[in-house]
Amino acid sequence: MSSREEGRTHWRRSLAVAVPALLAAGGLGTAMASGALAVGLRIQDRPVDFTTSSLYGTQYGAAVVDQTVVRPDGSTGTERVLRMGFADGVINGLCLSQRQQIAGATYTLLLTLGDDNPGSWEIRTKNTVLDLRNATGVLDMDGVVDLNTNGADVKTVKDASGAYVVNPLDSPQHRFGIQARYAKFDRITGTAQDFQIPGLLTTPKLSLSVRPGTVACPAPAAPTGTPGTP
Repeated sequence: MSSREEGRTHWRRSLAVAVPALLAAGGLGTAMASGALAVGLRIQDRPVDFTTSSLYGTQYGAAVVDQTVVRPDGSTGTERVLRMGFADGVINGLCLSQRQQIAGATYTLLLTLGDDNPGSWEIRTKNTVLDLRNATGVLDMDGVVDLNTNGADVKTVKDASGAYVVNPLDSPQHRFGIQARYAKFDRITGTAQDFQIPGLLTTPKLSLSVRPGTVACPAPAAPTGTPGTP
């Protein structure tokens, strides 16, 4: 892969826009009408299933962390997840599927972004963070790649002076960690405990629907070509 300008991000900074699952339709109405979404996105109230043909980004980092969760009875606990982040990225189509209970019946909130072209990488993001419960796909890393067993040593973010930000993934000591200057993750099918794009997300197409029963995202298509510059 060709050399690319390094991106910067604060992985866990505060968000300008929150999108709770069943209220998403109202918040995204304007974006759907214009055919583009250019705001922050966060889905955190419960796990969300997702698929994408490909995710490519600069300044990739991943580490095992403990994510705070709210149980059905209202109590809080922790869920061990793999926190994965990109400073700047492009996504080749994205589908999010989340189940809800309404008056005892199951419904699925289905959100799809991007076009139907498996070679366009049409969605652009900044500061993307995924807290993964599980995921399958093909991960290809390039540039300077570091695998370590001390998650707090993952350093993928630099401040304005060029110094590394301390522990940007908020990961504890003695946990598995990865960092790379570039990473490409193809044909991903997974479940995220937390899905955040706080900085900027742009897409040429977006659709949102609430469907009865349990509806899964379609299997991701294999990407074609190479991603554009994030």
